[in-house]
Amino acid sequence: MATDPIGGTTVVETPTRHVRKPFCLLTINGGSSSIRFALYQEAESLQRQLSGKVDRIGLSGTNLTFKDSTGKPQDSIAIAASDHCSPIAFLFDWFEAQQVFVSLRAVGHRVVHGMTHSEPERVTPKLIDELRRITPYDPEHLPLEIELIEAIRKRHPTLSQVVCFDTSFHRTMPRVASLLPIPRRYEAAGVRRYGFHGLSYEFLMEQLARLGDPAATKGRVILAHLGNGASLAAVRDGKCIDTSMGFTPTSGLVMSSRSGDLDPGLFSFLARTEQMSAIQFQEMVNNQSGLLGISEISSDVRDLLARESEDVRAAEALELFCYQARKWIGSFAAALGGLDTLVFAGGIGENAATMRSRICDGLGFLGIAVSKEPNEDQQSLISTDASRVAVRVIRTDEELMIAKSVIRILGLAALKEN
Repeated sequence: MATDPIGGTTVVETPTRHVRKPFCLLTINGGSSSIRFALYQEAESLQRQLSGKVDRIGLSGTNLTFKDSTGKPQDSIAIAASDHCSPIAFLFDWFEAQQVFVSLRAVGHRVVHGMTHSEPERVTPKLIDELRRITPYDPEHLPLEIELIEAIRKRHPTLSQVVCFDTSFHRTMPRVASLLPIPRRYEAAGVRRYGFHGLSYEFLMEQLARLGDPAATKGRVILAHLGNGASLAAVRDGKCIDTSMGFTPTSGLVMSSRSGDLDPGLFSFLARTEQMSAIQFQEMVNNQSGLLGISEISSDVRDLLARESEDVRAAEALELFCYQARKWIGSFAAALGGLDTLVFAGGIGENAATMRSRICDGLGFLGIAVSKEPNEDQQSLISTDASRVAVRVIRTDEELMIAKSVIRILGLAALKEN
């Protein structure tokens, strides 16, 4: 209270009240032929308002599909796309028409290859130049990811952007796990094993700790991210010690349309016998191989499971996938000196009970035993009570990890009350 110097009256001074203003964050996950996105509103917690994807970029039948805040699918929107730029322009026109977009504070991107970067970073001209320089290390993903960052910068030059590197999680790998057995001079040029799916693995380890699994901090964990792209990671005491993908995301386990590891002599053989170029070989091992190449039917496990009883090609493709996954689990258990927890994630790992069962079949010597009913019911813990290894199914969320990183890097937590 205070005395008015003119009239002698008493006035009440009301303290300034800071009203919490929710803001939005956009996460973008750009692949070689698709763009996944999620729009989060930050209030008391991060709440997903929209999510979706643009797929078949560069091909016919490009579509935008999305879900609302309840997760309910909405209409599919066809995009007339003659090149990679058209879908990007369409997508941002669509974003800007959404009501929640007006409170957009920042954009976070998943960048597949970060080489030596170990933390998310704010986008700067210097960082963009560096990403352009390392494009030859990941020609399948980096060009589109850079294009997305630049498209936002041109349309909204004052909007903050953050990149989250998929390779960061694997920076703790010991030197022996990152070396490639080729002439040493190539290491100076950055030719080594990097590993990918890092954002997914970070989320899985956070969830494992939240579930109270002691192996998350003091134990031996194998994470199996099995989806269109598939890889595994070996984690000891919370730190990655090895992973199946190496110099590029094409290596390691057989995948939907990627070959996984191959004899390096194959390229020389095809170059001599079919005059195959390096570009053609790259196209083959990334888009025409894996489950699609073996089955000659589909890259989708669901399609192959439906056909395996009547088509030996589908059966062999599935058998090869499970066989290789089982081999990687065994090799990583050896690298870890045992196993405490096995986690399945990704589209196949989260949804295909049959594939989980087949992969674990024969791993009883490691102490792995899967219970039929919990596995088929898609429960989060699918190992038997007698199993020495906890076998879990965790639904991964790379977009949420990106959103959390944006808040941390930009210090947005300190701005919530402004």
